[in-house]
Amino acid sequence: MAIEGRNDIAGRPIRLGMVGGGRDAFIGAVHRIASRIDGHYQLVAGAFSSTAEKSKASGRDLGLPDDRIYGDFTEMAKREARLKTGIDAVAIVTPNHMHYPVAREFLKRGIHVICDKPLTSTLPDAKRLVKLAESSDALFILTHNYTGYPMIRQAREMIANGEIGRIRLVQAEYPQDWLTEPLEATGMKQAAWRTDPARSGAGGSTGDIGTHALNLAQFVTGLQVEALAADLDTFVEGRRVDDNAHVLLRFAGGAKGMLWSSQVAPGNENALKLRVYGDKGGLEWRQEDPNYLWFTPLGEPKRLITRNGAGAGEAAGRMSRVPPGHPEGYLEGFANIYTEAAAAIRAVSAGEPVPDDVVYPTAHDGLIGVAFVDACVRSSKRDAAWTRLAI
Repeated sequence: MAIEGRNDIAGRPIRLGMVGGGRDAFIGAVHRIASRIDGHYQLVAGAFSSTAEKSKASGRDLGLPDDRIYGDFTEMAKREARLKTGIDAVAIVTPNHMHYPVAREFLKRGIHVICDKPLTSTLPDAKRLVKLAESSDALFILTHNYTGYPMIRQAREMIANGEIGRIRLVQAEYPQDWLTEPLEATGMKQAAWRTDPARSGAGGSTGDIGTHALNLAQFVTGLQVEALAADLDTFVEGRRVDDNAHVLLRFAGGAKGMLWSSQVAPGNENALKLRVYGDKGGLEWRQEDPNYLWFTPLGEPKRLITRNGAGAGEAAGRMSRVPPGHPEGYLEGFANIYTEAAAAIRAVSAGEPVPDDVVYPTAHDGLIGVAFVDACVRSSKRDAAWTRLAI
């Protein structure tokens, strides 16, 4: 159903608001860049900080008029919903514990939500948000940005077409090294909230990057994790959340997997990697070299598939912007999620169904991520006992 007052999206940019993402916030700037790359959005309003003063300063930095810069998100949601030129969608780029209350205010007023991951900081909030998203006329898009990479779409298409056969093994890992030392004790903003369970949730590396690895594994394979056995560690003294996790996975249908997430692995920056093996072949992809996908049919030489090159299909092509040989990466993958969201928003606003080839992570995908963190924590407390996801 088209949203009253916002059914004129055709022929103009989608009016975007933002909650969070003010001065010194890394991910807010990434969302703003991603939203602009394909020209589908215009940032027109925001509540950029938990304090009115900081929000005003951040909004002015971005060139917004004072009357569209808000001191809190509830005030913003109420006023923007009443304006004839109010926002069509809002990007939520706050710490995890604020995702649910912010999304609630906008969804219940029919404003589309584009939310950073993980979905929420707690499993009860995640379940509440899924119900709210399902009952709202507005769309909910979760920015698991790695699903926007062309070669991830290529791998997903190949698996769906049966090119590696029945999946047996899934290996996902996401090691970093930036929290090898206690940066949270120095007052560094990004480290402080990510290691505070009141704001990040019970998971540290599991919530921040483990959810990315899990989401990518499920997105590409189409399989769902049913149970896991997790061994979580906190290697930095005094830290209150995990900074390393080794997790065994059991997928519906019988496939098995392993997931490693770590933020204390020196020499690793953002080394997200996915390997999938079936009874007819295997696939391998690395985020730090994202334009290449290795495909090994059983008994044949390893083949390199490149973005827009030989072997790449339509799914990869519609995610690509520049000619072969020119690298695309993190920002473009992020932008693809925003562009998919724009296509969905335009369709819904016109009273049409979302096109079949438009794909983006949903609130339900986010629920799985939060349930993954919850199951990891419960499993680890029981000496890595096998634990089912509480979905």
